[in-house]
Amino acid sequence: MSTADLGLPVDVPSTALFTDRYELTMLRAALRSGAAERRSVFEAFTRRLPEGRRYGVVAGTGRVLDAVANFRFDAPVLEFLEREDVVDAATLDWLADYRFTGDIWGYPEGEVYFPGSPILRVEGSFAEAVLLETVILSILNHDSAIAAAASRMAVAAGGRPLMEMGARRTHELAAVAASRAAYVGGFRSSSNLAAGFRYGIPTIGTSAHAFTLLHDTERDAFTAQVDALGRGTTLLVDTYDLTAAVRTAVEIAGPELGAVRIDSGDLLLLAHRVRQQLDDLGAKDTKIVVTSDLDEYAIASLAAAPVDSYGVGTSLVTGSGHPTCSMVYKLVARATSDDRDAPLLPVAKKSMGGKTSVGGRKWAARRLDEDGVAAAEVVGTGPVPADLADHQLLVPLVRHGEVIGREPLEAARSRHIAARAGLPLSATQLSRGEPVLATETA
Repeated sequence: MSTADLGLPVDVPSTALFTDRYELTMLRAALRSGAAERRSVFEAFTRRLPEGRRYGVVAGTGRVLDAVANFRFDAPVLEFLEREDVVDAATLDWLADYRFTGDIWGYPEGEVYFPGSPILRVEGSFAEAVLLETVILSILNHDSAIAAAASRMAVAAGGRPLMEMGARRTHELAAVAASRAAYVGGFRSSSNLAAGFRYGIPTIGTSAHAFTLLHDTERDAFTAQVDALGRGTTLLVDTYDLTAAVRTAVEIAGPELGAVRIDSGDLLLLAHRVRQQLDDLGAKDTKIVVTSDLDEYAIASLAAAPVDSYGVGTSLVTGSGHPTCSMVYKLVARATSDDRDAPLLPVAKKSMGGKTSVGGRKWAARRLDEDGVAAAEVVGTGPVPADLADHQLLVPLVRHGEVIGREPLEAARSRHIAARAGLPLSATQLSRGEPVLATETA
């Protein structure tokens, strides 16, 4: 249960300055030219997946909705913009009353995506929609990268629990967002209390090597922890001699010992040795937790080991080598005049170097084969073909400025599990390859 579920305030500050200066200078110029109020359609998408990834994972949608709702220019912000000569007096007056009044559609959080997928579509006046570019991209690029890494790790874990513990390896605020994205991608818990407080993610944690080193002996440390936390606690057993520590742990906690954690060494070999030792000591129900700079490949290598759960930090919160998804936010259509009923004109960037875009307000649907397995991602403009009408991917998130797409985080997590299960089997392979679904243009 999250703070919102409890009726408590969620600490989301104003997001008005989570943007780049050129958003505001464009606004200033557009207001002067008279084009600022032209109805416009922006889309967030990626031209390619990170190298070797077979699918992407949409994450951060809920945070985007919070960011849009909290995009406000208060007096101190306006004073800063005036002092920095970012905008003129007319633009300051416009910003003082800023509220997004348009519509946002997007892939629901937890859904998978592919190159060219219109992950988020923002419709409104140019002025109000262009200001949201940077904050939307910063959230989606970060959270989707973490969720994609988490999803690959969940596949490698084969159903064994994964614990996120990367807060000390990234920015303190990014750590909270990373915990949330990891949960969407398949992790079950987090060491981060702020993530637990804000998003209702289950939290875990017992002790570090410092706790053992604090005491005169390892036995003293284990005794103190068991006395405080109970026999079901997890004892860290690789501070000194692993074999002696496991024996001491069972002597103190008995067969009711919850788990032992191994944080160094050859985890495959040590897990087998510890499992045998625990069984010989009568602690057959005691679990084995492993940590130590794991990534999806290390987790996969432990598939045959008697490991019960994994704790992952650095690799997870850095996107396992791909800390961004390279999403962009492009104007794809705009009205031919300021008239609210003016038709939309498709617009597109036509540049060198593979940075082109496709014009037009788009829909997206997933074509399934006869077995109900995803066969292609279909993106088009205009009418949706009848055979794809029931498989459309974009859902309404904001209507006339009002957020309508909020949902429990658990819904996004469950959606991702279902979406991943609906992909071809090759999607679950960790080997490098092309996107598992081709994107077709309709």
